[in-house]
Amino acid sequence: MRIQRALVTPLVFLWGCQRYADFQLPPPEASGPGGPFVWEAAAAPVLSSGPKGDWDSVDVLNPSVVRVNGFYLNLYSGFDGRQWRTGIATSQDGMNWQKLGRALSPEGWEGGYIAANGSALVSGKEILYWYVGGEAGEGKIGLARSNNGGLEWSKLSGPVLAAGPRGSFDESAVADPYVIRRGDRFYMFYLGQDRAGRQRLGVARSRDGVRWEKLRSNPILERGALGSFDERGLGEPAVWSSGGYYWMLYTGRDRAERRRLGLARSLDGAHWEREPGFVAEGAQDWDREAVCDPTVELTGEGAIRVWFGGGDVAAPDHGIHGQIGFAMLKGDQTR
Repeated sequence: MRIQRALVTPLVFLWGCQRYADFQLPPPEASGPGGPFVWEAAAAPVLSSGPKGDWDSVDVLNPSVVRVNGFYLNLYSGFDGRQWRTGIATSQDGMNWQKLGRALSPEGWEGGYIAANGSALVSGKEILYWYVGGEAGEGKIGLARSNNGGLEWSKLSGPVLAAGPRGSFDESAVADPYVIRRGDRFYMFYLGQDRAGRQRLGVARSRDGVRWEKLRSNPILERGALGSFDERGLGEPAVWSSGGYYWMLYTGRDRAERRRLGLARSLDGAHWEREPGFVAEGAQDWDREAVCDPTVELTGEGAIRVWFGGGDVAAPDHGIHGQIGFAMLKGDQTR
């Protein structure tokens, strides 16, 4: 199966006009698993890097997994040592994957470095994919669409979410989108970086996935205390609703640039608190220095299926021998 080159759809929008609002998400789902959650990861990765010289030969990270027509579709990020691109793989069970090729490569406003690190969502007959574009440290968030199960993609001609004004928590860059739908709105959880390089998490909302307004009180989650697993920064959120709360897995970076996953919860999606004592870290040689980039699926068996990135090198970005792993996040079903 061949992946077609993405087409560009013109978009008329005032990129410099930032929109802000005070808002909360609708009440979370009362049913489904609640905390405390236990992390149980498979020993081996489920998707690995390509052969030497291929477009995903250095790192395979940032999975975004959705179900389409009875199959799992994984929009993941591949790195060849120079560029990040988005690739696509398919699976019947979420464990055994077949790579189909590249879906997105950087072009136009995206510069020559990145068109990846995104979040996929099925909306009606469309797959929507919000992704990061731009040079390193200057990220913006774009949107691509597919109407035929991921075979062909159409990009908007410009970003849908850009950095904020001077003095804001995201004045330097925005990245790592994770989009959920609640009621008649989309909600995007994302990384914001300020001029000092501090990375924290924020949220924005939209009715159409294109025009977004950011929460006025962003950020919604600050860096951890000195000595904690997330003292250097936060990123890569993955959000779901169950057991009376919104839950968020997120990547934390410590002072040695080792990456692990933390867990936070919220009653309204705007005010978050960490789950004390929860840190998911690598237990195998291949993910001993990095567990990051989660994407989740809520199952009917009281567990959350998680696909995540892992690596054996401590680094904040790339070159970690990245591969994609699988875990179950098992919670309390008695609520």
